[in-house]
Amino acid sequence: MNYINEILTLNFTHIIIAVLIFGVFLLFRKLFTKYVLNVLSIFAKKTKNTFDDKLILIITEPTKVSFSIVGAYLALNYLNLVNPIVLSIFNSLFLFIIFWILYDSVMLFENQIKEFAKKFGTELHKEISAFIIKMLKIFLVAVGFSAILQIWNINISAFIASLGLGGLAFALAAKDTAANLFGGLTLLADKSMKIDDWIKVNNVEGVVEEIGLRTTKIRTFEQSLITVPNQILANTPVENFSRRGIRRIKFRVGLTYNTPANIIEKIVQEITSMLKSHNKIAQDATMLVRFDKFEDSNLSIFIYTFTSTANWSEYLQIKEDVNLKVISIVEKFGSEFAFPTQTLYLKKDENV
Repeated sequence: MNYINEILTLNFTHIIIAVLIFGVFLLFRKLFTKYVLNVLSIFAKKTKNTFDDKLILIITEPTKVSFSIVGAYLALNYLNLVNPIVLSIFNSLFLFIIFWILYDSVMLFENQIKEFAKKFGTELHKEISAFIIKMLKIFLVAVGFSAILQIWNINISAFIASLGLGGLAFALAAKDTAANLFGGLTLLADKSMKIDDWIKVNNVEGVVEEIGLRTTKIRTFEQSLITVPNQILANTPVENFSRRGIRRIKFRVGLTYNTPANIIEKIVQEITSMLKSHNKIAQDATMLVRFDKFEDSNLSIFIYTFTSTANWSEYLQIKEDVNLKVISIVEKFGSEFAFPTQTLYLKKDENV
């Protein structure tokens, strides 16, 4: 109430001067942005590295806010309205600005962090560097929050202890988050997947877009983005198609029943020869071409082989080429593909 009374009893002239002080700092902010920062940006663009460009980008917004905070502080100080509470508010704001700059400055060392992450393996350096960057940011947020609490004379240890049952409830609520965090660490340690890998877990199949601290984002082939908790990925069998290197081709060719045995044998031999000479078929993998079944409507030849790539688009092209070659081979030997048919025999009634 005393503070409100002090505001109500202010001299009008003093208020005008305080507003002018604040306005001058807003003008300084505009001039600093227009001339100083713009000139620095021009010089930064002429340099070969991007460090200075990022640095100017990082300090631009915090600097603008700082001018406003300093102007407000000096205006209130001129009016003698800066009491311990107001001073704590401004100290907290200045500390916030400092940690804001530090938080964004983490990205200045992104390349160095990536180089450091490569020591753990080139395949996962993106995921590990992203994890380190996130941990640094979380650390800075925690330190900044603690520092601001210290300004208000709040003891961190006592504050946490005073939470009591509330802290217990929070810990229980955070149980899944902790499980997801350790699940993410497990994924990075096991190297079971990396960004751009094609995986399948439970009923989710797609390409890994991001491995985060808590979740992993998977882009399905329908272009939907599915977020999977890391603890599920850590505790569920994950099928990684990108790690296999080859992909299976398995199908059957059904020939009509009027195809002679010697023709079937020649067709089997010709398909086998075609697959063995195909430069996109994995020659060191299992390869089977056998006439093995008498189906209801056809004589069935079983074909089982692998492509030399796991890339889906290339796989489809190879499979198409194999299919066309199989058609040509069947036509070459004068046989035909069977289709489901039924023959009905009608018994004639002798009494008719």
